[in-house]
Amino acid sequence: MESKRWGPNAQVLVALVSGVLIGLGLSLTHNSTWIAAGASVETIGNLWINAIRMTVIPLVISLLFVSMTAFPDVRSAGRTGAHAMMIFVALLGVSTAFAALTVPSLFAVTSTGPVATDLASSAGVSSVVQQAQQLPTFAQWLADVVPANPIRAAAEGTMLPLVIFSIAFGLAATHISAELRAPLVMFFQGVSESMQTLVRWLVKLAPVGVFCLIVPLAAHIGPSAVGEFGYYVIVLSALLCILSLVLWIIAAVFGRVSLRRFAVAVFPALSIAFSSRSSLASLPAMIEGAERTLPCPPVIAGFALPLAVSVFKVTAPVVWLSCACFVARLYGIHLSAADMGQILALSFLLSFCTPGIPMGSLLMLAPLFLSVGLPAAGIGILIAIDLIPDIFKTIANVMGDMTATALLSRGVRGGGPD
Repeated sequence: MESKRWGPNAQVLVALVSGVLIGLGLSLTHNSTWIAAGASVETIGNLWINAIRMTVIPLVISLLFVSMTAFPDVRSAGRTGAHAMMIFVALLGVSTAFAALTVPSLFAVTSTGPVATDLASSAGVSSVVQQAQQLPTFAQWLADVVPANPIRAAAEGTMLPLVIFSIAFGLAATHISAELRAPLVMFFQGVSESMQTLVRWLVKLAPVGVFCLIVPLAAHIGPSAVGEFGYYVIVLSALLCILSLVLWIIAAVFGRVSLRRFAVAVFPALSIAFSSRSSLASLPAMIEGAERTLPCPPVIAGFALPLAVSVFKVTAPVVWLSCACFVARLYGIHLSAADMGQILALSFLLSFCTPGIPMGSLLMLAPLFLSVGLPAAGIGILIAIDLIPDIFKTIANVMGDMTATALLSRGVRGGGPD
C-alpha cells in the first residue's frame, strides 16, 4: 500500500530538482529578461502557498477543539500536554548537545575580512536594531499569550495565543452537558474534515507549486554561495541537515516507526517547508502524513502538531550558537566557553517564545549579542545571508515536529507492520 505513495512524492522531487536546475541556468545566463521571466512564475507558487495557509487557522482551531473533547477527562489532556512538553525539552537537549559539540570547532576557521562592515551597511543595520528594540519584553509576551481578542489573534496569525484559546475552549466544552457539547463537536469535526480534504486537493498540486517557487529562488541565489559568507551558509545548512537526520533516527529508534515509513509521512511537509520556508504552511501536510502514514491517532496528531508548530523550535541552539560564533570570528572577537554556554542556555529557554514575525529568531539575538560583546551590526549580516539557511531551519523544525509526534504516539499507534 505504501509503495503507491511514492508516486506523488517522486513528482514533487522531480519538480524540486528541475526547478533548481532551471533557476540556476537562468542565473548563469546573466540575462535580465530571462531571469525576470523565471521570477514571473513565483506568483503561481505564492497562490499555492496562500491556499495552503488559508486552511491553517480553521484547521488548528478545529483539531485542537476536537482533540480536547476526545480526551476522557481533563487529567488525560494534562498528561498528554505534559508528555509533549517533556519530549520538546528532550529534543531541544539533543539539539543543544549537538551544537555544543560541533559549532565552536567548525566556525573557529571561518575567514574574516573588511567586507563585514560593507555588508552590515547594505543590510540596513539601523533598521535591524530598531526592529530588535521594538520586540516585546518577556512580561509583555507573557501577557499576550492569553489573547484579549481571539478573533484578532486569528486574523493576525499569532499562533500561540490561538492555541491557548482553542485548548481552553475545548476543555471548557467537556464541562457542559452532553446535549450542548455534541453539536459543537460535530461542527468542529466537520470543519476539520473539510479542511483536510481541501489540503489533500492542494497537496496534489504540490509539484506545480514547488516548481514555481523554486525557479525564481534558484535564479536569485545563483552559484553565489562562495567567499566570505559561503562557508557560514554551507556549514550551517550542513549542520541543520545532520540534525534532521539525527531526528529521523530518533523517530525510528524511540518512536518505533521504520525509517521508510517516517520518510514517506514527512516528505510532503518537507517539500512545502523547502519551498515556502514556513513550518506553519507545512502544518496541514504534517497532519496528513502523521494520521495517514505513520499512522498516528488523530487525537494525538491534532493536539501535538499545532502545539509543536507554535512553540517548539528544535533548531534554536544550533542556529543561535552558529550565528554568534560566525559574527565573533568575522569581527575578531573571542567568545569564551562561558559566553557560548550562556548563548546555548538562552537559546534553549527562549526558543519557546520566539515572536511569530519574519526573522523573529534573528532579531531576538540583539540583546544576547550585546550581553556577550558582539556588535548588533552582525545581525544585519546574518539577515542578509539567511535565505539558504532559513530553508534548512524550516526543514529541521518540521522534522522535529514530526519526531515529537511519533514519540508522543508511541504505544498507541495503530496500523500493521512496516
